[in-house]
Amino acid sequence: MRLLHTMLRVGDMQRSLDFYTRVLGMRLLRESENQEYKYSLAFVGYSDESEGAVIELTYNWGVEKYDLGNAYGHIALGVDDVAATCEKIRQAGGKVTREAGPVKGGSTIIAFVEDPDGYKIELIENKQAGQGLGQ
Repeated sequence: MRLLHTMLRVGDMQRSLDFYTRVLGMRLLRESENQEYKYSLAFVGYSDESEGAVIELTYNWGVEKYDLGNAYGHIALGVDDVAATCEKIRQAGGKVTREAGPVKGGSTIIAFVEDPDGYKIELIENKQAGQGLGQ
């Protein structure tokens, strides 16, 4: 088995595609619409689905906002330089919600950004990504 994708419900497909492709640098891999059941799908990622996990963005026509609940945590992305990535995201109009710095109780450098629907995305420095708290 392998992880294929994570699905996020979004309130505006174009706004979300702009964030994931322009701000985070992912590629739009494929799109589809279901006229009968009134929803649109877009798959985005850094590699093809055959090579790695991707994100499925689902827009249910006419639904502009979702209650995220308290069970969802975040999606994590490995980056070479967390502080520089935060600055690029900010310059592109993205929202940084936690600046680059060590994780609480450890030394791994992380930051958090938020997508247009409020989903949290953690940035972790690649050199520390597999080290947990980096102690």
